[in-house]
Amino acid sequence: MIEVGISTASLFLRHNNEDALPLFDAWGIPCAEVFLTSFSEYEPDFARLLAQRKGKVRIHSVHVLNTQYEPQLYAEHPRVKADAYGWLGKVMASAKVLGAHNYTFHGIARLKRTFRENLPRSAAETRKIYDVCAESGVRLCYENVEWTLYNHPGVFSELKKGCPGLGGVLDIKQARISGYDWREYLTEMGESLATVHVSDVTAEGKMCLPGQGVFPFEELFSRLADAGFGGAVLLENYAKDFTENGQLRAAYEYLAELSARVR
Repeated sequence: MIEVGISTASLFLRHNNEDALPLFDAWGIPCAEVFLTSFSEYEPDFARLLAQRKGKVRIHSVHVLNTQYEPQLYAEHPRVKADAYGWLGKVMASAKVLGAHNYTFHGIARLKRTFRENLPRSAAETRKIYDVCAESGVRLCYENVEWTLYNHPGVFSELKKGCPGLGGVLDIKQARISGYDWREYLTEMGESLATVHVSDVTAEGKMCLPGQGVFPFEELFSRLADAGFGGAVLLENYAKDFTENGQLRAAYEYLAELSARVR
């Protein structure tokens, strides 16, 4: 069964996580992704605060601000790597407190022009990261993102060779930004797909809330249902894409109604 929810990233700079979750609860949102955005938010004490305030909202996944430690998990310098794993441990402890079983992961950032793919090494290192997450009952899930390692189809398949249990996160807007059809990513992730991040886009190419653009959501839900997808479809827009919180709620209701109809 497909669940539809919202990522707290949609309220970034509008409502902090501890205020976003009670709002989702009041709206009757069944599930959410918590976008942890600072080192202080990676602490388990903060997760306990969120757990107290989330109400009936089930936390499907956690997400962090990628560049703060994720690329360093692949570092060759032992101290750099050890520090990064220290932060990973805190986030996994927080995920456990929140009951999240998925970790939306970006991994290596393609920030330098000299960056060169070494997918066999990346796959081996990803397996180590995966194993640490698994100890907390959390599945590592790689997301397609234009400026990170998985920015074109084929990367996920190579990482799976060294890390068979790896999960996937399909991000619709990032597929568009990367210049690849979202269907290619969907096909590649296949049964490994755990989460889908959705937003809409106008005919002119401007990002907008679901239901306000031209993205074929009915096709997306139909493909997910045909594939037996049992994860979460999470609305993930930018706060600048809407002016009132009620618009975000209406976009969620549009997706939830469409999902139920397609089934």
